[in-house]
Amino acid sequence: MRGVSRRLASTSSSLLVRQYRNLSALPECKSSEGLSSHDYMHLESTHSAHNYHPIPTVFARGKDVKVWDPEGREYLDFLSAYSAANQGHCHPKVINALKEQADTLTLSSRAFYNDKFPLFAKKLSTIFKYDMVLPMNTGAEGVETALKLARKWGYEKKGIEKDKAIIISCCGCFHGRTLSVISMSCDNEAVNGFGPLMGGLLKVDYGNADALAKLLEEHGNNVAGFLFEPIQGEAGVIVPPDGYLKRVRDLCSRHNVLMIADEIQTGLARTGKMLACDWEGVRPDVLILGKALGAGVLPVSAVLADKEIMLCIRPGEHGSTFGGNPLASAVGIAALEVIQEESLAEKAAISGEELRGLLREVQKAHPTLIKEVRGRGLLNAIEMDPAGLGTTTAYDVCLSLKERGILAKPTHDTVIRLSPPLTIRSSHLQAATKALQDVLEQEVNTRCVPKVGMHSQSTETASKPCHRCGRYL
Repeated sequence: MRGVSRRLASTSSSLLVRQYRNLSALPECKSSEGLSSHDYMHLESTHSAHNYHPIPTVFARGKDVKVWDPEGREYLDFLSAYSAANQGHCHPKVINALKEQADTLTLSSRAFYNDKFPLFAKKLSTIFKYDMVLPMNTGAEGVETALKLARKWGYEKKGIEKDKAIIISCCGCFHGRTLSVISMSCDNEAVNGFGPLMGGLLKVDYGNADALAKLLEEHGNNVAGFLFEPIQGEAGVIVPPDGYLKRVRDLCSRHNVLMIADEIQTGLARTGKMLACDWEGVRPDVLILGKALGAGVLPVSAVLADKEIMLCIRPGEHGSTFGGNPLASAVGIAALEVIQEESLAEKAAISGEELRGLLREVQKAHPTLIKEVRGRGLLNAIEMDPAGLGTTTAYDVCLSLKERGILAKPTHDTVIRLSPPLTIRSSHLQAATKALQDVLEQEVNTRCVPKVGMHSQSTETASKPCHRCGRYL
C-alpha cells in the first residue's frame, strides 16, 4: 500500500481523486467475512447516494482511539466522527448502557412517558444549569428547534410583529444541511441548486462584535436570536478574538436578543472545557448539544433553555417521535457520566496543548507548507499554505496520512482538522505528528509544483466567493 501511495502522490490532485473514486484501483484483500474494503466501497458507490467524498478507508471495528478496516489494518482516528466520539469508539460504559436498555425498552414516543428521559433531562439541566430540555436526535434538528423556539419567543415575549422575526448568523457558519440551515450558509456547494432559501435571516462577519453591534442597532427590534458557533468547525477551526463572546453576550442582553450557542461540535469537553463558551465565562440563552451526547453510539441532541423561553413552545407545536427515547436517554446519561468521571475536559486541555506544540515544531521545519496551527483543546487545525503546496491539496495530504495509519479529514482545500477522541494518549499524538512530518518531507516536498501566480491568500476555491456575503471558502 505504501508503494501505491507514493505512485499516487506523484500525480496531480485531480487525477488522485479520480483514481480513488475508481474503486478498482484498490487492493483485493479479503476480510474474514469474505468482503474486502474494495467490495464495501463498491457496494456503497452502487447503492448509496453520492453525497459525501470520503477518505477511501472502511471502518470495520473500533475501540477507543483506534479503528480497523476489513483487512485488519489499524488506524488512529483523528476525526472522531466530527467530534461525535469524544469518549472514544465503543466505550464500555456506554455500550453496557445501550445493551441493558435495549433489552428493556427502546421506544415509547413522546405520546407517553418513559422512565429514562426524565433522568436524562434532569442530568442535562443539572450539569449545564438550565431549567428545561427539549430532546431531539440529530444536531441539525437541534438547530432547527432552537430557531423555531427563538422565533416563537420573539413573537410572544419580545413583541416582534407577526412574520417579521429575524435570526442573525455568522459568515462561515455550519449548522447542518437542512433547508433552513443552509439558508444561512456561505458554502456554495451546500446552497446552489436548493433555492428558494428561507427568509428572515441576516449575516454578520464572525468574530466582529462591532459589526454585530451595528446590525443590532439597525434591526434589533425585529431580531429574535443570534446563532453562532463558539469556535467555527467546518470553516476551518476558526477561534474568535479574545473577548468576542463576552461582547456578544453584552450586545444580546442590551438588545433583548437570544444568544444561541451551537455547541454541537465544540461542546462536551472537546475544547478543554465542558462548553467552549466557558472559555469566556458566558451563558447563552439557548444551548444546542449533539454529537458526543450520543458518544458515537446513537444520534442524540438537545436544546436547553430556561422556562421563560422554553415554555413558549406548547404541546403540538414541535416534537419528534424518537426525541427523548429511552434508548438514547440511557446512552446520553452514560455519555455524560464518562465525560465527568474520566475528566475528559481536563484531558482535552492538556492533550491539546501538547498536540499544538508538536504541530508547531513541524511548522518550524516546513514554514512554506504550514501557514498556521490553531485550535483549543482537541479541536485543532493545520492550515496549509497553497503557495507552498502547489497542486497538492489538504485532501492529498490526508490520503498520504492514511497510508501511515492516521485518519484525518480536510475542510476546504487547505485546512486539515485534527480532532481525535479525548481519551488519546501522548504516544498517539507523537505518532500522528511524526506521520505528518514524514508526509511533508517525503511526499509533499518532492511533488510540489507552484501554481502560476499563486500567493498565500489564494486557493482553488478562492475564485468562488459566497454570492451573498462575498466570503471566500
